[in-house]
Amino acid sequence: MPSPVPVNVEYMVQATAALCRIPSPTGYTHLVTEHLEQMLGELGLTPTTTVKGSLVVALPGPSEGEGRLLSAHVDTLGAMVKEIKSNGRLKLTMIGGYDWSTIEGEFCLVHRADGNPVSGTIVTTKSSYHVHGQALVDLKRDADSIEVRLDEVIACPDDIRKLGIAVGDFVSLDPKTTITESGYIKSRHLDDKACAAICLGVAKAILEGSVELDRPTYLYFSVFEEVGHGTSAGIPADVTEVIAVDMAAVGTGQTSDEHAVTICTKDSSGPYHYGLTRQLIDLADRDGIEHRIDIYPYYGSDVSQALRAGYDIRGALVGPGVDASHAYERLHRDSLEATARLLLAWLREP
Repeated sequence: MPSPVPVNVEYMVQATAALCRIPSPTGYTHLVTEHLEQMLGELGLTPTTTVKGSLVVALPGPSEGEGRLLSAHVDTLGAMVKEIKSNGRLKLTMIGGYDWSTIEGEFCLVHRADGNPVSGTIVTTKSSYHVHGQALVDLKRDADSIEVRLDEVIACPDDIRKLGIAVGDFVSLDPKTTITESGYIKSRHLDDKACAAICLGVAKAILEGSVELDRPTYLYFSVFEEVGHGTSAGIPADVTEVIAVDMAAVGTGQTSDEHAVTICTKDSSGPYHYGLTRQLIDLADRDGIEHRIDIYPYYGSDVSQALRAGYDIRGALVGPGVDASHAYERLHRDSLEATARLLLAWLREP
């Protein structure tokens, strides 16, 4: 068994927390990509930006041969202002896929055109039990019953317009990012900012000399994954293998675990490449990396999107186990380490 590659787990934990705290619902990702550029610069890397805003960075190594690419996305779930309601509240339209009930009671920010957000809370149209009683319990949570209560003095819809809030403004959710003494990170948007942090941790290990690359190798930070076209453009022409680094869904009927890396063999887009997936499983077995093998029925990834766009690549999907995906998520630092170790084991293979 080869000696394990050193991985700076604390670096990945702190990078995860920093990224999670930056608002970046799909379509409003400039703040997080600016921060990512800064983090990459601190590692000595200079990314390029695709036309639609994704970041691509080449890691030091050969410039010729069949390229490999790790992709993680930094866009998240969120919402946009759909309507300014007559009661002085805001109606929302959803960005990404989640259940409305999972954001009820959440603090949020409405991002005005001038860049200065206004805070609010996501409530239902029947929020008080003392007022509505059983009608609150029976209320179906949907786009018509969920609204934003702004933290401003508002007597009529015109007061909202005077604040500079308009239909089409983005709404981000408070991630409530917390690192526990027991090693857990609980936060919204671990999908997929934890995996962006893992990619940074992999790059850090390579740059510190732990792995010598013998093929062109890239990191790709996509910004439209949650709406289905994250890696549909901008993958370097020499790339033949892509691993999507994305959260593993923990729950009933799944094998994924918060303390392990998961290798996904199939999701809603179909099976992943057998040879590449098998290679990852064999590397995890060989190196004693805690891992699981799983299938996700309601899931897609950057690899799915690249394949649908027509890229002729071999694709696989790995990631840390995340509980309560697309809700208030949680993972353990063990899974960050296991995922990074597996990716580094793959990258040092010829």
